[in-house]
Amino acid sequence: MASPSNTRFVIAGATAAQQEAIDTLVKQFVLSDEQLGRVIKEFRRRMEEGLAADGKMLKMIPSYVTRRPTGNETGAYFAIDLGGTNLRVLRVELDGKGGAKTEHQKFTLTEEAKSRTLFDFIAQCVETFLDDRNLRPTGHQSVIQMGFTFSYPVDQTSINSGTLIQWTKGLNVPGCVGRDVVRLLQDALLRLGLRVKVVALVNDSVGTLLSAAYSNPPSQMGIIFGTGTNAAFYEKVDSLTKWKGPSPASGEMVLSIEWGAFDSDEFGCLPYTQHDIKLDRKSINPRKQAYEKMISGMYLGEVARNVLLWMTDQRLFLNGRSSEIFNAMWSIDTSYLSSAVVDSSPDLAEIQQLIEKTMNVPDSTIIDRQIFKVVATLVGERSARLSAIGLTATLLKRPDILEHPVNIGIDGSMYEHFPNFGSIMASTVSRFLTEAQFKNVTFSLAKDGSGVGAAIIAMLAALPEN
Repeated sequence: MASPSNTRFVIAGATAAQQEAIDTLVKQFVLSDEQLGRVIKEFRRRMEEGLAADGKMLKMIPSYVTRRPTGNETGAYFAIDLGGTNLRVLRVELDGKGGAKTEHQKFTLTEEAKSRTLFDFIAQCVETFLDDRNLRPTGHQSVIQMGFTFSYPVDQTSINSGTLIQWTKGLNVPGCVGRDVVRLLQDALLRLGLRVKVVALVNDSVGTLLSAAYSNPPSQMGIIFGTGTNAAFYEKVDSLTKWKGPSPASGEMVLSIEWGAFDSDEFGCLPYTQHDIKLDRKSINPRKQAYEKMISGMYLGEVARNVLLWMTDQRLFLNGRSSEIFNAMWSIDTSYLSSAVVDSSPDLAEIQQLIEKTMNVPDSTIIDRQIFKVVATLVGERSARLSAIGLTATLLKRPDILEHPVNIGIDGSMYEHFPNFGSIMASTVSRFLTEAQFKNVTFSLAKDGSGVGAAIIAMLAALPEN
């Protein structure tokens, strides 16, 4: 464990007050194995609660996906992938050898779509994709069957229906909570006269798991570490004691943990700082998605901004100077932290550009830039270590699978792009498994997992039951 004396966080030339502030941050942000172990234990307890009854902190939502792809399936399938900031429409061609060729078009969610017209916007994007490629079915042509990756909490009631529990990740479209999101989308598609049927409703982490499983059959978990975070895993139906439906032939089902909500409302377990509490208080969903707010790309830049403002208010950063941009919520993007962490130039030129041009605060010193880099590193590395909590708890929930090779498919910008995120996360997991167990665990980037996964689940949904 790092400590305030860790040379990585000692800034040569800093004043005593500046170094004291950094040491305070190190104590808050560098977490011990003991701290993490307590949280893992509580996470396990909350998982068991969610398996036994509805309405618990960790929702453990049945996905109705009860099969695993073999990697041998072939054919072309379509998908819609709705994330936190973008929407993609995809055509996925499975090659029968665990590989897939995708053709997709990306659309940025407009503010109007995020707050009012979401489902009509999605239908228009589907229309654009099909028309641009002359794929729109007419007359007697078969209806296009699509999977729909919907990366928000839903109470799934069948493979192609589910009611919205709540909006997360900055979306807040009125009149949708408690309604079937597939019906809302299907109605919007019908309004445009599109011969498209949504045959599978897919949580993004479930899609990531199925995408990983197509290319790597021993995949047991799918995780999103991106704008938001969630995970899905194969669970024995016998352990899902709240399940009242028929027992599937496979004896297992993919569950969506909805782990971004861990410790929400109670705030009794995770190692919050004043900077996390400030972010939560000013967010559009206070006391919700507590775990997500500490580890996800949407929020880390804002956590760092709160830390830097705390230092600015003490005249320990930029000599107390600020700007309209720096003072605005969400003005520091998490990608800025990634850039800062890897800036190894002698004068930290990349960070200078961020402070002086992007944040519009002129005349930064080399000490200011070093402070920015330390803050970016602390916030990012804490995210990676906290990310291991849910992952470790889920693996320990199924110790039987750790006796054999098990793959974990991961998608998302934090895992793919934030410096050292994957290695710190894996190293943290290794501290809570036996050496033999950890040797069986592999991590793979499930690139484009949520898009390809939705198409694979649409394919599985079309298969006969036997």
